[in-house]
Amino acid sequence: QAISAFDSGHPAPADRDLPQARAADRRRCPAPCAAMGLLSILKKMKKDEKEARILMLGLDNAGKTTILKKLSEEDISHIMPTQGFNIKSLVQDNFKLNVWDIGGQKTIRPYWSNYFESSDALVYVIDSSDRRRLEESGSELNELIAEDKLGGIPLLVFANKQDLLNALSAEEISDMLNMSSIRDRTWTIQACSAKGGDGLQEGMEWLISNVQK
Repeated sequence: QAISAFDSGHPAPADRDLPQARAADRRRCPAPCAAMGLLSILKKMKKDEKEARILMLGLDNAGKTTILKKLSEEDISHIMPTQGFNIKSLVQDNFKLNVWDIGGQKTIRPYWSNYFESSDALVYVIDSSDRRRLEESGSELNELIAEDKLGGIPLLVFANKQDLLNALSAEEISDMLNMSSIRDRTWTIQACSAKGGDGLQEGMEWLISNVQK
């Protein structure tokens, strides 16, 4: 019963702006600046325990936006790569989740840290069929887990694209990424298919139950 209540898309900075932004002048970067303003607004809106801010990350083409749209019962036939970030509010079991879907391209990943603050949970999406990039995906996940601003918050890993014949199982991915070594937070890995919807509700129900703890 996920319902889309608010939807906003924002562009990422052009590649030529990245060195300057990383050096010092992040004010020139439209995505982080817009993010900071929206963060302030959402902080004021966050009035009770029935609301949470969820950060959704993963490599490009992992299926983050498709998952979000499927949960919102929106059309997923024409999904474009996220060049900046999208915000969508989902209401499930009387719990409002403000989900921040951040682009996963390599040029955008240096800006992920702009969105860490005040996150109540991390959703990390992996393309289970892309064995070639699994090591890269695991490396990015390890860096996120090591971030102080994301310390201790629940982690939901979606092992996406299970509808594809060459997809690794959630158990295989967990073993290959050595997820059993994660000791500083509650975590789970959920097999899913964003296109078919399988496993998505189970993952979100786990997320809600653990965010409330």
